[in-house]
Amino acid sequence: MQAALDAGCNFYDTAPGYGGGASEQLLGKALKGRRREGRALHKIRATQIRGGRISRWRARPSLEASLRRLQSDHVDVLLLPQSPVRSAGWNKGRRSYAELEALRREGKLRAFGASIDTSHELRTLALTTTSGAAEVLFNASIRMSAGAFGEAARRGMGLVAKVPLDSGWLSGKYDEHSRFDGIRERWSPEVVARRAALVGRLRAPAAPHMPLSQAALSFVLAHREMPTVIPGAKTRAQLEANLAAATEPLPAALVAVIHALWETDFADNPLPW
Repeated sequence: MQAALDAGCNFYDTAPGYGGGASEQLLGKALKGRRREGRALHKIRATQIRGGRISRWRARPSLEASLRRLQSDHVDVLLLPQSPVRSAGWNKGRRSYAELEALRREGKLRAFGASIDTSHELRTLALTTTSGAAEVLFNASIRMSAGAFGEAARRGMGLVAKVPLDSGWLSGKYDEHSRFDGIRERWSPEVVARRAALVGRLRAPAAPHMPLSQAALSFVLAHREMPTVIPGAKTRAQLEANLAAATEPLPAALVAVIHALWETDFADNPLPW
């Protein structure tokens, strides 16, 4: 954390459910005494309300508990775990967003939004709420949200790319022989084979420029609507590789190659997350 802060990293994603609150406590300790404002961007903290149905009664106590763990009087971005489309009844969803607007007016958050997966969800969020941000599923393998980037930009929404390494596939550590347990058991043998084939086709053109994981992150950042990406880092080396993606742009020709691969092999039959 200290190395990331010293390097200028100014977006940190956490949630009450990460480590049962321990993630927020650690982040609060690391940021204590640090300025929240930079030259052009303030230090952003994002928190998400995870688990169960969103409701106006859960939003306030969840955020206030997070603020105590973060040792802060506000967060910069608060994201709900569901879009209006997926919430249990849009009328109830409207009340949830009204409560977030109230929290914003009180100064306990600066912007709010939701975590979404598809263009339909992002478009609905942009058109029917006062959300200022959205966390979207977008990477070199999955791009079902990209069709609404323009609408989000017109509404002044900031976008954050989640799952930028496709749950580890774009790090290059998996292949067609990999076997999974836990949440990754959801991938069928066919999906594993398709992902492995895509990784193989991406690795060769990326290799002359940078490691696959760095190329994958740089690909996301090559889109002007996507200024922020949230990869994980468990070691200093991983942190440095992630930061390099923000300072070494991906050649435009390679961005075009990655787009072409997706259009040819996946546009009509998208990979499931």
